[in-house]
Amino acid sequence: MLKMKNSILKLTAIFGLTTVLLNSCGGPKDNPPLVYFPDMYFPVAYDPLMKAKDAYSDHENEIPAFVARNGATGLSPVEGTVPQNKDGIVSEETLPKNVDEYNAGYDASKLVTASPLKPENLEKDLARGKVLFDHTCSACHGTGGDGQGPIVKSGAYSGVPNYADRDITIGSIHYVLTNGRNAMGSYAGQLNVGDRWRVALYVYNTFKAPTATAAPAAATPATTEKTTTAPAAAEAKTNAK
Repeated sequence: MLKMKNSILKLTAIFGLTTVLLNSCGGPKDNPPLVYFPDMYFPVAYDPLMKAKDAYSDHENEIPAFVARNGATGLSPVEGTVPQNKDGIVSEETLPKNVDEYNAGYDASKLVTASPLKPENLEKDLARGKVLFDHTCSACHGTGGDGQGPIVKSGAYSGVPNYADRDITIGSIHYVLTNGRNAMGSYAGQLNVGDRWRVALYVYNTFKAPTATAAPAAATPATTEKTTTAPAAAEAKTNAK
């Protein structure tokens, strides 16, 4: 009888200890204590910049910083940090799945003749585009955009075209920077979306756009000649009298 009582006491003790351990580890899910890492406590994927819709947003013990931002858990960057997308351009591009998708995207990109960057910053964007081009692209394309960079001149690589000979637009340049073309790979990993547009602006305005304005510029001397010959014609008419 005594042995049976001892067994019952042992079982009761084990059961009680197990209950205490389970309660202390699990905790109440419906009303948790103050949670400093709610995204880990409630592992539900959501956009960190949108208003949180998880259970902890219904409690009064939320972290004040989240409450002050209407429940958004994405706080402002620490002062001095470098923003990843200061241009505010959202890249919704997806890599082409096959050749047909790539070609369709490339053809469509040729219709894009302007970048989404702010026009009032054009001068600064072109200046940064030049720096990025010289550091990232000129090894093959050359600082003059003629396809005669040092890698090409060394004989290690060939077939890099001259921009002036290519049918390109700002949009198609950006498309190639993003997705690559022929032997050139994608530079989306080296340049963010805003900087890819800056390089595209620089390449087009520096190496392609001038060729489009060459014809009107050639007509300038004729206009000047016409202007300068007018007094001579008047003088000849006076002498004839």
